[in-house]
This record gives sequence, structure tokens and C-alpha cells, in this order.
Amino acid sequence: MTYDNLERQIAMALLNILHYPDERLHTVATAIDTFDEALQQRIEDMFETMYEAKGIGLAATQVNYHKRLVVMDLSEEKDERRVFINPEILEKDGETVYEEGCLSVPGVYEKVTRAERVKVRAQGSDGTPFELEADGLLAICIQHEIDHLDGKVFVEYLSELKQNRIKSKLKKREKQNI
Repeated sequence: MTYDNLERQIAMALLNILHYPDERLHTVATAIDTFDEALQQRIEDMFETMYEAKGIGLAATQVNYHKRLVVMDLSEEKDERRVFINPEILEKDGETVYEEGCLSVPGVYEKVTRAERVKVRAQGSDGTPFELEADGLLAICIQHEIDHLDGKVFVEYLSELKQNRIKSKLKKREKQNI
């Protein structure tokens, strides 16, 4: 390992992921307007945290940073990093049901109905605006992560009974881990 790589690894940090039903997950994120070194470091830390947790997407809200920032990598090789800053869905089309999981709701997988295709507008890590049309898993992931930025967790699409069961299960698990 070179000195530069070591220095970069030391600078990166694993972030704490908030777990449902933590109230901070319901905070609506605000826009990012400064694209500086601190933001670039936050993006790197979020990717490192997401990869370590074996996730494919992570919204800043999940790591108690309430800005409109999402990182994503759906590839098996973990080499197709995507950054969405200030994302907004412009269009939705179709309907699909997909079994979703979430780093903030560990061990829980439930079927959720979402739009099959979306068109999103966002900015990249350097502030450059872009638009993207997505379908399949990418469209689902975009919707899931933008929900986090809007203060919504995927289990809130489920019945109240299922939500209460999930809360009880997670609270019990948390007590056992303490």
C-alpha cells in the first residue's frame, strides 16, 4: 500500500447508520448549494459506509446528515458509483412490485409498489446538473432513496400492523445487542 492510499484510507470514515424507528429518519433534507472538499469527503464516507454495510444505495438522512444527497452502486463489482445531489423526480410511469430492504431497517424485506420508470433531475458531485431516465432496480432505488430525503422509510408503505410488528422486532433485536 502506498503512502497516498494509506492517507486516503485514514481520511475516510464509516458513518453510523440510523435505524428505524429513529425519529431523525423522518427529517426532510435541505438542498445542497456548496460543492466543496467537505462535500466530496462526505460522499466518499457515504460510499465506504454503504459498501461496508453491503448496500446498494444510501441517502444522507440515513447517516444523520440532512442534506439532499444520495450515493448508489448497483453493480456486482462495486465499480458503477452514482451520486445524486438535490434529486427530484420529474416523471413516473407504470407500476411494479419489488421486495425491498433497507440499511436503516436491517433484516426486513417487504414488497412495495412503486413506479416502474422514473425520470430524475439531479446534480453530480461537482454540481453539474443532469437528467436520467431509469427503470427496473435503478428506478426503484432512486425512489427509495429520495423517500429517505423526504423523511419517509419504505416500511411506511406497509399496513400499520406490519409497521408495528417491524418496530417491535427491531426494538427487541436492539435490546439483545446492547
